[in-house]
Amino acid sequence: QVHVVESGGGLVQAGGSLRLSCTASGSRFRVNVLAWYRQAPGKQREVVATMTRGGIMDYADSVQGRFTISRDNERSMHLQMNSLKPDDTAVYYCHANITQSITGYVLYYWGQGTQVTVSS
Repeated sequence: QVHVVESGGGLVQAGGSLRLSCTASGSRFRVNVLAWYRQAPGKQREVVATMTRGGIMDYADSVQGRFTISRDNERSMHLQMNSLKPDDTAVYYCHANITQSITGYVLYYWGQGTQVTVSS
């Protein structure tokens, strides 16, 4: 079983910064991709940023230049969010694409989400 946990959300004024963290825990798996998604009220969930096991990063156009991914290891990553805007207000979810070591199955897991609120 794989558990994905996020932390670090909160309330910040426009122009401020927050740092989110995500950790995938469990045994006998390799992470293929860790990703951040967000979902604002009344909107569909959208991808914000991704990082592959090999360290390739990608960002949504809406956050390019403001958000940065970093990681401690393949199972733990952070999202540094700078110059936050009210439009960034959403629940942020971590998503893990993993391969089970024994079976070779590719499985997907979501965290419970963390609220980010940016006031104007």
